[in-house]
Amino acid sequence: MLTLDPDHLLRLRPLARRAAGAHAMTSLPGGFVTRRKGPGLETADLRAFTDGDDPRHIDRNATARSGRLQVRTFQAERDRTTLLIADFRPSMLWGTRRTLRSIAAAEALCLAGWHAVAEGGRAALLAVSATESVFVPPQAHDRAMVAIIGAMARAHDAALRGSNQPDPPLGEALMLARRIAPRRAEVVLATGLDTPGPAFDEAVLALNQRTSFSVIRIVDAFETAAPRERYRFYTTSGLSGAALPPDQARAPDIQQAALTVAGIYQSAVPPDRQTSLV
Repeated sequence: MLTLDPDHLLRLRPLARRAAGAHAMTSLPGGFVTRRKGPGLETADLRAFTDGDDPRHIDRNATARSGRLQVRTFQAERDRTTLLIADFRPSMLWGTRRTLRSIAAAEALCLAGWHAVAEGGRAALLAVSATESVFVPPQAHDRAMVAIIGAMARAHDAALRGSNQPDPPLGEALMLARRIAPRRAEVVLATGLDTPGPAFDEAVLALNQRTSFSVIRIVDAFETAAPRERYRFYTTSGLSGAALPPDQARAPDIQQAALTVAGIYQSAVPPDRQTSLV
């Protein structure tokens, strides 16, 4: 599979819902436990002032209209926003089995997104490629994932058209995520950690201080168990030749070590094993 099929990603919804199981959360309080950030800023209702109310919450306009003290009540804020970061840079646009690593990354992120909205949370998307970055603001319910999947498909198509360009630094995308993600949001990055570029370590630490950051590392089977034979290769500059694969799997690089030191959770998802998800 070389193109990102929106229908395929939509069909992942039942699998994520089954994973949520009986613990699925709703948008109403009482059915789940989650951290509260505070009373929030969005006004939920107006009511008459009673002893013990905070005088700072008195609504002057409502008080003037009614002739009685009126106070505002607020909708509580909850840490239930999940930002999905899809790495569609040129280094992700290859695969040797069922699909491309970029598509496997989209599948893994969609499972996380469907699970988040099934539990009553909001989901957002940041898709990174060599051509442009695509951002979908946080939304709730199934409409969030419909918007995210549509944006993912368009971003992936644009990434394929720009596949002959160099990888942009991944650290820049993480710093952008730090600016747009709500504080203490869940941030999930799906990537192969190829050529992350300069300032990656600093971006990881900065993002992890503000959010709950995790990484799904997408690994192709060829990277871990390549058959011993000579492989033809072609470069964008027109060079070609044949080479043997390395004797060992790719050693953990300094960027992966930085994730471990920072306490970032990561798990490897080979694209050839993604067939078990659908």
